[in-house]
Amino acid sequence: MAPTREEPPVPPGWASVVDGFLAWTRVERALAKNTQAAYRADLVRLARWAGARRLGEPAEVRHEDLAAYLVHLEREGLDARTRARHRSAFRQLFRWMVGEGLVADDPATLVVAPRFGLRVPTVLSEAQVEKVLAGPDTDDPLGLRDRAMIELMYSTGLRVSELVGLPLAGVHLEGGFLRVRGKGKKERLIPMGDVARERLVEDLGGVRPPGGTAVFLSRLGRPMTRQNFWARLVRYARLAGVRGKVSPHVLRHSFATHLLNHGADLRAVQAMLGHADTSTTQLYTHVPRERLKRVHAEFHPRG
Repeated sequence: MAPTREEPPVPPGWASVVDGFLAWTRVERALAKNTQAAYRADLVRLARWAGARRLGEPAEVRHEDLAAYLVHLEREGLDARTRARHRSAFRQLFRWMVGEGLVADDPATLVVAPRFGLRVPTVLSEAQVEKVLAGPDTDDPLGLRDRAMIELMYSTGLRVSELVGLPLAGVHLEGGFLRVRGKGKKERLIPMGDVARERLVEDLGGVRPPGGTAVFLSRLGRPMTRQNFWARLVRYARLAGVRGKVSPHVLRHSFATHLLNHGADLRAVQAMLGHADTSTTQLYTHVPRERLKRVHAEFHPRG
C-alpha cells in the first residue's frame, strides 16, 4: 500500500489491518478480484483521512469519526450511492475486526447510511434485443461466437465475468442447462432455453481456434475478455440503430426485466441471477410496475 506522490501515506496501523481484512475476503469469502480492489481503494481513502486526523489505527476510530468521514466525502462531491459503498466497506472491516477480537465494539454500527433514490436499471426492449441479436455475421466463425454469447447472456442473465469464463465442463447441452460458479464461488444451475442451446451448438460445431477449456475463444484461441465482448456488443447495437446505454450488464438487466414482465416468479429470477437475497432482485420489479401503470392509464376509464 505504498503512497503516491500526491497522496499522504497510509498509517502502518491501518495498512496491516486492511491487508489482514483483504486476505480474509480472499481466502474465506472468495470475493472477486474487482470487489477486493474496490474494498482496498475505499479503505485506503479512509485510512489516509484518518491518519491526517491522528487516528493512526482503526481501533482508535469512534462512530462520530466515521460519520464525519461520510460528511467529508459528501463535501468532496461523492454522490449518495458512492458514499453508501464506502460505508459498506468500512462496516465490513469493523465487523471483521470484532470477529477477530481486534476491537471490542463496532463503531460502524450507529453510522446512518446515506439516502438515495431508487435507481431504475437501464433495459433494452425486446425489439431492441432482437435487433442486436441479428447483428453478427453468422457466415463468419467469430459472428457465430458473438451471436451465441449475446443469446446466452440474454437467455440466462449471466454476469459478463461468468460468460467469458464459462468452461466447456459447465455446459450441459443434453439437459439444456449451465453449471456456473458466481460470486463467492457459489455454484448455480441455469436453464439456457432452446434458442440459446441451438446457438451454442452451432458455435461449438463450427471452426474453433485451438485453445483451452473455455467455451468462448478469441481469434487467437485465448479466452474472451470482458472488454472484448463489451466492445463487440456495443458495435452490434450501434449497427442495429439501438441508441442509449448498451453493455453486458444492461443485457443482464433486460433478461430479468423481461422475465418479470411475462409473469416469472421473483424468487426464480433471483436464483437464476445468483442474488443472495430478493432485495437486490426487487430492483427489477420497478420496471414491470411502470409498465402496468402505463397500461392502466391508457385503458382504464379513470386512468
